[in-house]
Amino acid sequence: MSYTAINPYNGEVIQEFSNTTDNEIHDILNQAEDYYQKGKSVSFSQRAELLNQLADEFEEHLDEYARLASTNMGKLIGESRTEVEKIVSYARYFAEKGPEFLQKKNYDELSVGSNAHVEFSGIGIVLAVEPWNFPFTQVMRVFAPNFMLGNPVILKHASIVPQAAQSFADSCRKAGLPQGAFANIFATHDQIDKIIDDPRVQGLALTGSERAGRNLAAKAAKNLMKTTLELGGTDIFAVLPDADVDKAAKDAAEARLANAGQVCTAAKRYLVSDEVYDEFLDKVKQAFDSYQFGNPLDEKTTLAPLSSQSAKDNLQAQVEKVVAGGSEILYGDLTKNEGPGFQFSPLILTGMTHDNPMYDEELFGPVAQIYRVNSEEEMIKIANDSHYGLGGAIYTADVAHGNELATKIETGQVAINQVLDEQAEVPFGGVKDSGYGRELSDWGLFEFANVKLVLN
Repeated sequence: MSYTAINPYNGEVIQEFSNTTDNEIHDILNQAEDYYQKGKSVSFSQRAELLNQLADEFEEHLDEYARLASTNMGKLIGESRTEVEKIVSYARYFAEKGPEFLQKKNYDELSVGSNAHVEFSGIGIVLAVEPWNFPFTQVMRVFAPNFMLGNPVILKHASIVPQAAQSFADSCRKAGLPQGAFANIFATHDQIDKIIDDPRVQGLALTGSERAGRNLAAKAAKNLMKTTLELGGTDIFAVLPDADVDKAAKDAAEARLANAGQVCTAAKRYLVSDEVYDEFLDKVKQAFDSYQFGNPLDEKTTLAPLSSQSAKDNLQAQVEKVVAGGSEILYGDLTKNEGPGFQFSPLILTGMTHDNPMYDEELFGPVAQIYRVNSEEEMIKIANDSHYGLGGAIYTADVAHGNELATKIETGQVAINQVLDEQAEVPFGGVKDSGYGRELSDWGLFEFANVKLVLN
């Protein structure tokens, strides 16, 4: 596997990295295990102090880290700054709340007449296999809670963001975190399999494709290893007759085109009530028109390239299959994607039916699907007619009714009248083939914790 940073805007190679050797991985595992064993006596407050130091490092050098995200995977520089700010908030959240959440919990007057308490600790090394679309966010979501628990984290990042991956390891060193708490490896698939087989590795956190999730979760299951999976999504963006169409259209464009559409929780399927369908579509087209491709490092650019040539080729092939299967392009031009970089012209598709070979496939890029629906029952049926279940959004003037509909949507998260976004205080994750487990909040903190009962 080649770990190479290529600028998605112009296709130029920035830096290549050598694969981590077997001997280096052997040493990294030993260091991680040594850190885990020695760190059991470290208090939660001491870990919180170190985590705040890591937040300081990212905050004080925000532009440097943001630039790496933009040049490695093509994210707009403003989006990259927001991402670095977000990981600072994640680190500070777990530093502040972690010690509180991890305090012993007492149980008095049990039915058997005794008392008990529950205490929390780590379980061992956690392997994090992460994708390229949020090269810092994905890593901090796993690292911060596990650092609070005392679990060392070994990162296998996507091969196209090696500079971002290595910079996270460098940031831990600069912040004064102990050796073994975090390590980045440029590993092959065979090396990852061997790491999963190592009995000292007790957890696997993966964000990626459904295929990768099935493959690695199966390997982990053979070792009775705890796993969390955050996989793909075909998220809905539902617009009811009473919705503020101007706001809905503006948000719909943002929810589909942010990060060049390369977001698992992006609004991929617009489900629009018949009464406002034409108005909504016209205004979404106008909103799409306002997005202009350019250099992600230019503050005026509003549409980023895709992350890689393979991502561009794959999306092109997917859309061609969609059209060949009977769907129609309502907006955009599939032939306008020439250039030295990985630009992909935004599209809006319609006519996606069950017999289309791409009906329930995730289109990972600036491509939206739109459905005209005649009732809420039809809207819910289409929303749930997917093997994915990650997120969604509902736009309506009646927020209470929106919440009622949200309970009927088979996903891990739903936003009302706003673009779905993750926050440190609330859990993130999905159901069905979008995976299992939760990241962020106290729910994410306990995913790889030993919740130990002590009876007195």
